Amino acid sequence: MKKIRLLLVLVLVLSTMVVGCKSSEKESTTSKKDDVNITLFQSKVEITEQLEKLAKEYSEMTDGVTLEVWGAPGGGYHTQLQAKLINGQGPTIMSAIGKDAEVISDYLYDLSNEDFVKYIAPGTAVMNGEKLIGVPYGVEGYGFVYNSSLVNPDEVTDLTSFETKLNELKDSGVQPISLSSESYFLIGHILNIPFALQDDPAAFVDGLNNKTKTMSGDPLFEEWAKFMEVIRKDGTKPLEIKYDVQTGDFATGKTAMIHQGNWCYGMFKDYDVNFDMSILPMPVNGNDKISVGIPNAWAINAGASEEEIKAAIDFFNWLFTSERGQEYIIDEFGFIPAMTNMKTESLDPLGKTIAEYTADGKTLPWVFKSWPSGIVKNDFLSVAQKFFADENMNGSDLLVELDKAWANATK
Repeated sequence: MKKIRLLLVLVLVLSTMVVGCKSSEKESTTSKKDDVNITLFQSKVEITEQLEKLAKEYSEMTDGVTLEVWGAPGGGYHTQLQAKLINGQGPTIMSAIGKDAEVISDYLYDLSNEDFVKYIAPGTAVMNGEKLIGVPYGVEGYGFVYNSSLVNPDEVTDLTSFETKLNELKDSGVQPISLSSESYFLIGHILNIPFALQDDPAAFVDGLNNKTKTMSGDPLFEEWAKFMEVIRKDGTKPLEIKYDVQTGDFATGKTAMIHQGNWCYGMFKDYDVNFDMSILPMPVNGNDKISVGIPNAWAINAGASEEEIKAAIDFFNWLFTSERGQEYIIDEFGFIPAMTNMKTESLDPLGKTIAEYTADGKTLPWVFKSWPSGIVKNDFLSVAQKFFADENMNGSDLLVELDKAWANATK
């Protein structure tokens, strides 16, 4: 009888162990099921190391979520991205901006109702109709970078005051203003201004393409051309100036203003710059905005699983609203934030200026991104070189030649 009882006890113990093992196995499976792997396919090679560091840190601090960074071997990011999306192997998070975002817009998740969206600076979100499909993670901007000890921006508000200021600087023995000879620094960036000031910049570009519009005769372009005449008359000879000379002359106080962007601040590290600086707009028609563009933005794959989409949104919330996430964007990546909730104390003076203009919504779009491919270097550059070399060529002549260059680029 005792043996039977002992046998029954053993059976019960073994049964409990088996059930326990199965239960434990079930829990392990469930735990595995809850683990989510999200992938970030990125195109900015210069922040690869920082992104991998971020992914490791985020994965370690987040229970059950792993963030993996994919690179684009051999370049051709957007071609690779489209192939992955078409084959159903797309990443959870991807870069998306401009025309490339339009091409893949059907694959992108609508982020319009997410919490962090309220912090996106005016005019910087990537939209597809009413849907918000891309979140910018940095901006760049340009205008007249000026020496604050030589220029008061409140005194430069239109064509007349601009010319007056240049004359005053010239009379004081200072080079008033300088452009440099490289294609975008000579003509590409500065020509964006009258495009961006149009009521509908995209429609104006379409008009140039289908020959229903011209730069010549347009009031905004005609006034812009007068600014170019003044710059030629009172500035340095840009065809003799390279970027490093232009920025060097500014850093040493030799030049009062240069037409450049926030990126040029890195050129000053080899100089003992002892003055404050900022950026003022080119005041065509009284314009008080500077040209700001979005180098890139991140989007979420609408074809990802529900768990992956939720995890990606949680990551965005952390990146754009937490103190550590913001440190990555500003300090680790070195970006000027496109979010109004981010502190910008650690940015350099030009970066701070761009951030302030962006947060205030006082920005002009980079319309040159929609110009015919290669037009700045292949067509506009020679026209600008001719204008700065020939003082008999006036601003209206410049516009006629630019129209011809556009026609040549689109024939």
